[in-house]
Amino acid sequence: MHLHILGICGTFMGGLAALAREAGHKVTGCDANVYPPMSTQLEALGIELITGFDAEQLALKPDVFVIGNVITRGERFPLMEAILDAGLPYVSGPQWLAEHVLQGRHVLAVAGTHGKTSTTSMLAWILEHAGQKPGFLVGGVPQNFGVSARLGEGKTFVIEADEYDTAFFDKRSKFVHYRPRTAVLNNLEHDHADIFPDLAAIETQFHHLVRTVPASGRLVVNAREEALQRVIARGCWSEVLRFGAKKEEAGMLRARGEPQAFDVLRGSLKVARVEWGLMGEHNQLNALAAIAAAEHVGVSPEQSAAALTEFLNVKRRMELRGEVRGIKVYDDFAHHPTAIRTTVNGLRRRIAPVERILAIFEPRSNTMKLGTMKAQLPWALEEVDLAFCNQQGLTWDAKEALAPMGAQGFVGADVDALVAAVVKAAKPGDHLLCMSNGGFGGIHEKLLDALTK
Repeated sequence: MHLHILGICGTFMGGLAALAREAGHKVTGCDANVYPPMSTQLEALGIELITGFDAEQLALKPDVFVIGNVITRGERFPLMEAILDAGLPYVSGPQWLAEHVLQGRHVLAVAGTHGKTSTTSMLAWILEHAGQKPGFLVGGVPQNFGVSARLGEGKTFVIEADEYDTAFFDKRSKFVHYRPRTAVLNNLEHDHADIFPDLAAIETQFHHLVRTVPASGRLVVNAREEALQRVIARGCWSEVLRFGAKKEEAGMLRARGEPQAFDVLRGSLKVARVEWGLMGEHNQLNALAAIAAAEHVGVSPEQSAAALTEFLNVKRRMELRGEVRGIKVYDDFAHHPTAIRTTVNGLRRRIAPVERILAIFEPRSNTMKLGTMKAQLPWALEEVDLAFCNQQGLTWDAKEALAPMGAQGFVGADVDALVAAVVKAAKPGDHLLCMSNGGFGGIHEKLLDALTK
């Protein structure tokens, strides 16, 4: 089969392309911006990439066009208009994946507003460590594997289950297509304000996911999240294993100890101990979720804990990019206010009290660009010493949003202005925490270069 993928350079569609190629299909694709690292990875797999969405690509005559959710109707995407006019076969990425990769597998899906990529990577590594040779599709690059997707040889398939919509012609969340037997519901907040008007709308989509899990399946649910309890209360037909409760509750998994060294308890009984290099309570909760999901496919908590001691996390999750004269520069994917606050808190708990955190961030997601959560930024940045925000591309005033921070908040017109301000303020012992769900204009290298000079 020949697939031509529209929007191939996104993390999900790029992973799908890799899986299709590994399965023996011919794969080509196009995108508005064809650039490394995804372009490099895909070209290494022998996948031809085309820049743009011109209608001449019909001449490739694929068996099916696979449509990414970046594609919309109208003049911006003449190829899509030509496909519709010609009556040619097309399908969404999640549907193609469900029909050609996931069918017949034991799917373990990881859903939630935050921590999907990390938890999916932990779970895949646990199953690999246990000898199950799982397939997986992750929205990042787990360092234990070095690739974001593979078919695997075993029965299990681990997938990052995104609640974002499927395609312009299918407004259900992607995860509804995956039909998991094991589903992790990690947390739930209002996000993707461009498609969900409120939290209740996202809760409805999560309940659609719950409806697809069979009676023999397992739902792994964060006990701390009221929104998830509301989802389950709507109706549930599968076993529910909750995790993360702070007090002893029968049957639940919880942690006792610091995030980097903790016991795993079932009620009051210790069942495993995790000692690893990850920081932050959020990663402790992610670990509990992965342990609970792995148990459903026969991996004991003790085995899971042993695997997690060797877990290397995902690129762009508090990744140290370099150090110059005692000043450390980190890269992190955090972009939602809660994720920013959690990331900052994790770093704050790890460093000495006298050391400073300089947060450098860009509100780049659709939700943040809309300004829906701008009022939460001072709360998200409460524990930093200085905050530097990129105004570029925003239709709302970042200075006004950060005004409650006073002299702690700085807004730059672009990346170069931010770099100049940060370098002027930085001193030995500082931690420069760059947060964005995009490339951030290469700010990490620019900071390191400027600090060196």
